[in-house]
Amino acid sequence: MEEENSDGPVYEKLGKNRRDDAFTRAEVLNELSPPVDKYNLIYLSFMSGGIGFLLPYNSFIMSVDFFKTKFPDSPVVFDMSSVYIITALITVFGNNLLVEMFSVHSRILFGYLISMLTLGLVMSCEVYYEMFETSGSYAANLIAVAVVAVGCTVQQSSFYGYASMLPPQYTHAVMVGESVAGVGTSLVRITTRFFIKDLRQSTIDFLMVSITIVGLCAVIYPRIRKTDFVQFYLGLCEREKTKITLEPREDAGLIEIQDSRYGILKIQTSPPPATSNVMSFANPVYEPTDSGIRPTYKVEDVLITGGITVTNNDRFGWSSFKEGMRARWTVTQKIYPYMISIFLVYFTTLCLYPGITSEVVSCHMGQWMPMLMMIDFNCADVIGKLMASTRYWTGSRLLKCSIARLMIIPAMALCAMPPITNFGFLSSDLLAFGYSILLGLTNGVLGSVPMIQAPTKVPRCYRELAGNMMTLYYMCGLATGSLGAYALEKILRPAKMQRYCDYRADRYTRIDMSRAFTNPNVTDLTTFSTESSSSILVSTILSSLSTMNFTESL
Repeated sequence: MEEENSDGPVYEKLGKNRRDDAFTRAEVLNELSPPVDKYNLIYLSFMSGGIGFLLPYNSFIMSVDFFKTKFPDSPVVFDMSSVYIITALITVFGNNLLVEMFSVHSRILFGYLISMLTLGLVMSCEVYYEMFETSGSYAANLIAVAVVAVGCTVQQSSFYGYASMLPPQYTHAVMVGESVAGVGTSLVRITTRFFIKDLRQSTIDFLMVSITIVGLCAVIYPRIRKTDFVQFYLGLCEREKTKITLEPREDAGLIEIQDSRYGILKIQTSPPPATSNVMSFANPVYEPTDSGIRPTYKVEDVLITGGITVTNNDRFGWSSFKEGMRARWTVTQKIYPYMISIFLVYFTTLCLYPGITSEVVSCHMGQWMPMLMMIDFNCADVIGKLMASTRYWTGSRLLKCSIARLMIIPAMALCAMPPITNFGFLSSDLLAFGYSILLGLTNGVLGSVPMIQAPTKVPRCYRELAGNMMTLYYMCGLATGSLGAYALEKILRPAKMQRYCDYRADRYTRIDMSRAFTNPNVTDLTTFSTESSSSILVSTILSSLSTMNFTESL
């Protein structure tokens, strides 16, 4: 240790006396075995993180029966989904640019706070007290969705970056948590709706359960960040970030930093004089002792930071921005097949879910049909995410499967078409459920594997950035898919589809009236309107035959 007088700054030689450094444990990590995740508690904690940031959005979507009853002539599910996704896309752009400015922990806690407050306000002001008029209520709900989108997206992007610094299965845990959030909200909504007949009260109880679950996830998160397991892998990434690669043609010197306790290397890329064959280092610690010509090599060392990440004074300046863009381009070159795959997967999903799936009409299921379609999707999504870790996928295979998955869009759109068109035979309830399951299963597999494998393709120091960039393309897929859903909504005219059951009832009533005129024994027309679908088919055939006989008799 070299010291100046007590009034001046104190410098420490790099490579010497690091016992008091906050990175002491990180520097000997290569000599230790990594800690073990006992009982998979860390895995379950990251799963709870996935539940916590997606459950608020699912809570709005799974209240579809309440909102469609309150706003019967409005595409409320489409509007909520679009507002959420567009706001999320803008937020993830901002989060990706500002990721170095705020710690991952502060970003995650910010997301939890925003989600809980917004859900609480919606439950009390909108559902319980009904403080707004119909038009104002519609706008208030969309604003609440936008606010939730900001908090949840910051949290989601941060969680993916956080999990990317750990082994790949912990990114998988976050993905599974997203699916569990969908299934959990579906089951809670069906349970509250089944046992509580009053629609408003069941919605209040449903939102109370959602707020409680988000609160539990917020309590769990701070307890995992200080565990030895998490600190081990975070230390690895921090060490990678603080390495200096010193080329033989670069000068290095110690300069003062703000805490006045340590020194850092200052790199200058000025070439040595043309007449000299000796490498020159400004720091005498590295001064060569002989003047012979040496082979090229690199010198690496670790900065001593006093427990915080040391950056230069231009942290928010133009040079820092350029370095960030250069790092992002480096990451993109490594993982672009995974970025395109995740974009296509979520574009396909958002074209159909939740908008088109919530508009599939069932005269048998009634208001239960949207909830059943959503729970089918979410259950299949969980199964798909559990299958995602069973095998390794190459980037090209993921890309091909993601392109092939686009064929589900026209298939499911035909299911949602009004059955009075030529494609009515495709509107079977079972067929719609089947496509919903296929959509969820493929979303689980193809939506998880890119997020899991992409961070492993870059060095540890870039893994958090890779996770954030994958989330960016994930959100871009959601946004463009939402626009595609609006286009499908215009084509399929879901507002008119809702009246199909009334149309069919009127149609069969007219058929029954024609039967009454041809059958003098029929005196009560109301008995025909309650026939089952199979008996209606038979009665239609008999009606046609009797009409022919009546015409011949004339």
